[in-house]
Amino acid sequence: MITVHHLDNSRSLRIVWLLEALQQAYELVTHHRDPQTLLAPESLKRLHPLGKAPLIVDEGLTVAESGAIIDYLIERYDDGRLAPPVGTSEHRDYRYWLHYAEGSAMPPLVMHLVFSRLGKPPVPAVLRPVASKLGQGVQTKFLDPEIERHLAFWESTLTEHAWFAGSDFTAADIQMSFPVLAVESRRGIKDFPAIVDWLARVRERPDYQRAVAQTGELNLSASR
Repeated sequence: MITVHHLDNSRSLRIVWLLEALQQAYELVTHHRDPQTLLAPESLKRLHPLGKAPLIVDEGLTVAESGAIIDYLIERYDDGRLAPPVGTSEHRDYRYWLHYAEGSAMPPLVMHLVFSRLGKPPVPAVLRPVASKLGQGVQTKFLDPEIERHLAFWESTLTEHAWFAGSDFTAADIQMSFPVLAVESRRGIKDFPAIVDWLARVRERPDYQRAVAQTGELNLSASR
């Protein structure tokens, strides 16, 4: 049986969702963040040098990184439902979105989250006023416009067809769920009707609902 090492409120929701979509049995091991630093616990470092989630262990093989895990699970366990046929334009789009999610979409979102916390612990109290102004400036002048460009790109894509890689739901939609949920919880997506519709259809899927029942839905709201 596959073991999924899940970190609360993290990218690993996607791997649990994929396994639910594949109807593949798995064991879920949940690790909890440090309540002060929000960092992953030492228990994950005993499994992988970087101490990050998600991780899976399948027949003694440890696989890390969301995209690599999805590639591995699709190659080994999919029957053609969640990845388009190789050589098609849909498969090219599928591979693009599978890697775009972490390679292009997530860096500005992670930076936005980091800069939003410069006025909070563990930044020393004496530095917080200056750090907060610096963070707000970087968000306003650089990160917010960059995120808007990505949102416009998603909206354009989902206006043209129902799912990120075409007319059918694929694992690329599972991979893209993290950046979409991150933007929804931090900024909101109400101005982008095609993205709103896509996310509503995601939340209607029984496999997604089963995954959320196991892990909880992602929440990166500014209150954290």
